[in-house]
Amino acid sequence: MDQLQNISSDKEVIIQKARKRVIESIGKNMDLYGVTQSIGHLYGMLFFQNKPMTLDEMGEAMEMSKTSMSTGVRTLVDLKMVNKVWEKGTRKDLYEVEMDWFQTFSDYFSLKWRKALEINLSSLNKSKNELKQLKQLYPDDAVLQAILQTDLDKIDEAIRYYQWLDRLIDSFETGDIFNLIPKDSPDDHNN
Repeated sequence: MDQLQNISSDKEVIIQKARKRVIESIGKNMDLYGVTQSIGHLYGMLFFQNKPMTLDEMGEAMEMSKTSMSTGVRTLVDLKMVNKVWEKGTRKDLYEVEMDWFQTFSDYFSLKWRKALEINLSSLNKSKNELKQLKQLYPDDAVLQAILQTDLDKIDEAIRYYQWLDRLIDSFETGDIFNLIPKDSPDDHNN
């Protein structure tokens, strides 16, 4: 049963308008997560549900096909933004939004940046080894040595950055980031 059925229509209009604004905003900004606006709208719609939904229910609410809903939900599940849940007596798959946005961001950030970090560090280390070998082969070529040293210095600085990024990702994965930047600011306790 929809809770909005128990309130007056003028109050429902205000609530629906406020929800629509949030859903539109979420949809517009989901490109930050590599997600289309329509999947962002699906996420926003699920956000305001007070119970898990089936693909059929989502399709009806969004006026989209079950196939589109399935693709969108799969994307959101892969990003850990939506969870598949079990409910006694229901045979269809049910889905609900992961309400811990801090965890959603941490998971997404870690997933995407860890992959990029590994690719980039691998390339940097391979290139560094090749340049060091070339440097050893031609120790008397001053021009070549200068070029190689400049490139090696740049690569070392890039590796330093990725080592820092690795520690940052670790802090998201362990939750230590929230010791440095708490979820609640000190001012929040005054509201």
